[in-house]
Amino acid sequence: MNYSTYNVTLQEETTIPWTSVDTSTDYYYEDEGLSHVSDILSQFSMVIYSFAFVLGTVGNGLVIFFTGFMMKRTVNVVWFLNLAIADFIFTFFLPLSISYVALNFHWPFGNFMCKLNSTIAFVNLYASVFLLTVISIDRFISVMFPVWCQNHRTPRLASFVAIGVWILACIFSLPYFIFRDTDAYNDAVVCFNNFHEDKNIAFSRHKITVVVRFIASFLIPFSVIIFCYSVILLRIKRNHMTTSSKPFKIILAVIISFFVCWVPYHIFSFMELFVGHDNFRFDYIVFVGTPLTSSLAFINSCINPILYVFMGRDFKQKFQSSIRSIFERAFSEDSVQADLRSKTKSTSDSQLV
Repeated sequence: MNYSTYNVTLQEETTIPWTSVDTSTDYYYEDEGLSHVSDILSQFSMVIYSFAFVLGTVGNGLVIFFTGFMMKRTVNVVWFLNLAIADFIFTFFLPLSISYVALNFHWPFGNFMCKLNSTIAFVNLYASVFLLTVISIDRFISVMFPVWCQNHRTPRLASFVAIGVWILACIFSLPYFIFRDTDAYNDAVVCFNNFHEDKNIAFSRHKITVVVRFIASFLIPFSVIIFCYSVILLRIKRNHMTTSSKPFKIILAVIISFFVCWVPYHIFSFMELFVGHDNFRFDYIVFVGTPLTSSLAFINSCINPILYVFMGRDFKQKFQSSIRSIFERAFSEDSVQADLRSKTKSTSDSQLV
């Protein structure tokens, strides 16, 4: 494989191991200043990876333990349990990425682990966003059809839906397992996206993966989520509901944090497609921004347990209660549905009189 096909540029070397780097250009940097920036970005990335690994495995591990073994199984618990599993698996594999950066982008773990490490990252992305979309639809149905939910909205059904989400996430992540590859370069083994030997085909496949990822993991889910919560808020306002639902607020916080952490990554994924067109300033922005936005995406996998704790109870009460009670309060069934059932029952009783 020649250099033009593999194209390990300085910019690509500092990109996190699982990002879709541009393999279609021959442009690269020969600036000592950029080499210094590369070292700083590598050190910064290792700090973020290590922070995400420690906080993510411990925090999500606790969520899995309490939701999976200590709490009554409800629909909300099923959703948050699967979110925690997705984040835990991703952060559990972070030491591989930390080692890759620490070894100056030498991959000693073999071709299969190169593929698996990248695939797990995107399974986490798709599973998380699909679960957040399903949660939004679940809230929408609970508000609009409370009587139906009372009879059919069960943890068993939620578990089947969650299984479907995982299958769908694996399907969308399959291309990253197929295209991820290893090869020797400058006395090192690198883990990269080998889209094709032909530069034009490689660029086309790279562009397709970026566009599909943006549509499937951002555009469509974000549109569905906005629609669902807009209808929910309008319904609550129209029915003059004054309930303060902790689970409702937590779900909104989780959704907002997810999109804040992932939107910059999607933006720079598109920008990365245009690297290498003799625009040094643009390439430098992508060179610096890609590791930073990727690190921000990493942080999302460890922020959810923090949201559960700090929004589960008032700050003063939080330190006076057990961890189990915090999670139980955070994942309790939403009272919005109960209010709607009450209103529906009152309306039905009045019609019978």
